Amino acid sequence: MNIFKKEETLHEFKWENLGDIKEGRGDLGEEMPVLVYRLMQYTMLDILTKDYGPEKANEYFRRAGFLAGTEFAKNVLDLTVEFDTFVANLQAALQSLKIGILRMEAFDPETGNLVLTVGQDLDCSGLPITNETVCNYDEGFIAGILEAFTGKKYDVNEVDCWANGDRVCRFQGSVAS
Repeated sequence: MNIFKKEETLHEFKWENLGDIKEGRGDLGEEMPVLVYRLMQYTMLDILTKDYGPEKANEYFRRAGFLAGTEFAKNVLDLTVEFDTFVANLQAALQSLKIGILRMEAFDPETGNLVLTVGQDLDCSGLPITNETVCNYDEGFIAGILEAFTGKKYDVNEVDCWANGDRVCRFQGSVAS
């Protein structure tokens, strides 16, 4: 049985195409080690970097993160609540799914500018120090979540990262001009 319409494939992302993980992985369950996630992420980044260069590879990761963040927000979060409730719900969802521990450090309701941290995140917590920020996917993921909630485009940049010696990833977000 084909679950896709004739013109659809797995290559066109739709939330429902993630499938029924509980049914499909009955014995193994829904969780897997972070090592496996990073193995997929960093080998994919390596191939994209070799084929397209680091700037283009990072752009692709941001774009994929943005799509994931947008769909995550639409399918997991309540987008109709007030900002403080939204942040609390986002914190709970990220921790429950073991994505990371979110803390809002600053938010300016007039400009929409914010600073947040994600500790113990999937992408880089525990990596060797390479003096670079590596959470490009997370930049897109956060931007997608913020746009889904606010209806405004966001520029999100990682300013601190485990890979550059910090113990949390810190992101600055601002409404795109």
